[in-house]
Amino acid sequence: MKKVKKVISTVITVILSLTLIFMIFVVISSKASGGEPNFLGYQLKTVLSGSMEPTFKTGSIIAVKPVEDKNNLNKGDVITFLIAENQMATHRIIDVIKNDNQVMYETKGDNNDNADQDPVIAQNVVAKYTGFTIPYVGYFLDFAKSKNGTALLMILPGLLLLAYSGITIFKALKEIDPASKRKDAQETI
Repeated sequence: MKKVKKVISTVITVILSLTLIFMIFVVISSKASGGEPNFLGYQLKTVLSGSMEPTFKTGSIIAVKPVEDKNNLNKGDVITFLIAENQMATHRIIDVIKNDNQVMYETKGDNNDNADQDPVIAQNVVAKYTGFTIPYVGYFLDFAKSKNGTALLMILPGLLLLAYSGITIFKALKEIDPASKRKDAQETI
């Protein structure tokens, strides 16, 4: 029974420690990249609308890889592109338009009835969708990027780890105390 408790204790400690490290990574990565976290060369983007459902749901995070050769994308690729200065969209390429030296992509959200109004110039393509999606985690990342979320996610795992460590120390002291009382009682006899 003691071995099971020790294993459970170790697992909880590792999980809390990894959570703390991951939260620190997410917050620092978000701040350093200007908003969206990066992980191993991939960018994590939050899905803000239902235009690409059922491919990915609103509130999901998707992994996209920055595109180096923006002129060689194909029909069917899902791309993230600039709409305005700080506004991006992720839609599927439904047609590739080549005019002389310029390449443009006609895009459409999977859930939209019509194609996007303006074709996307190849230079405005930011990244290509990799096929990795985690539903609803985008809500969590948006919260993590807020001031309250940053504070909570930096402090809460640390407090939980400290509280758990305190409980573990208290239990260990409690186990040591009866043993020392028995030893004292045996010495007085």
